[in-house]
Amino acid sequence: MTAAEDSLYTAGTVAEDFTFNDRVADVFDDMLNRSIPYYRTVVDGMAQLLASHLTTGATVCDLGCSTGTTLLELARRLPELHLRYVGMDNAPAMLAKARRKSAMFNKSEVLHFVEADITSCPLPPASALICNYTLQFLRPLTRQPFVRRIHEALPAGGLFFLSEKTISSAGRLNRDFIDIYHAFKKQQGYSELEIAAKREALENVLIPFSLEENVALLREAGFTEIEPFFKWFNFTAIVALKR
Repeated sequence: MTAAEDSLYTAGTVAEDFTFNDRVADVFDDMLNRSIPYYRTVVDGMAQLLASHLTTGATVCDLGCSTGTTLLELARRLPELHLRYVGMDNAPAMLAKARRKSAMFNKSEVLHFVEADITSCPLPPASALICNYTLQFLRPLTRQPFVRRIHEALPAGGLFFLSEKTISSAGRLNRDFIDIYHAFKKQQGYSELEIAAKREALENVLIPFSLEENVALLREAGFTEIEPFFKWFNFTAIVALKR
C-alpha cells in the first residue's frame, strides 16, 4: 500500500488544531516517514528487546496505534515468536486504515485492532505495552495516572516502551535541537511554510516533556529498571521493565 503524500499544510495555513481525522489518516504513513527520525530504527530496538524477554505466543499491545505501522513492523521482524498483537486507538479513520494494511499484508490473524479511549478503557493482558509517540498527545495531568495503570496492567517481567518527542532544559541546546529537526524535515521535502503551519497546528495538541520528566513518570508509577535505548536530539525512546 503506497502512502498518499502529506500535503495538508502546503498552503501554509492552519484551519484547525491538529486532530487524527480522515484527512490526516489518508496521509499519516507518509507524515510518519517524513516527520519521525529513525522510526524504524526504534522499532528494530523494540523487536530485539521483545525477542529477549517474551515467550512464544505472548501478547503485545500498542496504545495509540494509529494506522498500525509499529505492530506490522514488529510482526514482520518476529515471525518465529508467533506473537499476538493488539492495537488500540480512539480514531476510527486510523483504525480503518490499520485494518486495511493488516489485510493487505496477510496479518489479520495476528493483528487485532480495538476502538477505545486508552486513558480510561481496561487495558488488555499483555507481556509488553507500547506508547509510540502517543503520551505527548495526552493532557499532562492525565499522564501520571495513565502510566500507573500501564504498570499495574503488566505482569512481572513485562516491558513498557515509551517513545516521545522531548524537550531539553538547556535552553540554547533545545533551540539547536529544534533547528536540526526542522532541517531534517526540509530534507524530507517539507517547505518552511509547511513546517511552520504544522508546528502551529500542533502547538496546543502535542505537549512534550523532557527525558527527566518522562523517567519520573515511570519511576512514580512503580518501574525501577528504566533505560533510554535510542536518542536523536529531541526524540527519545525508553524501555521500562516491571519487576
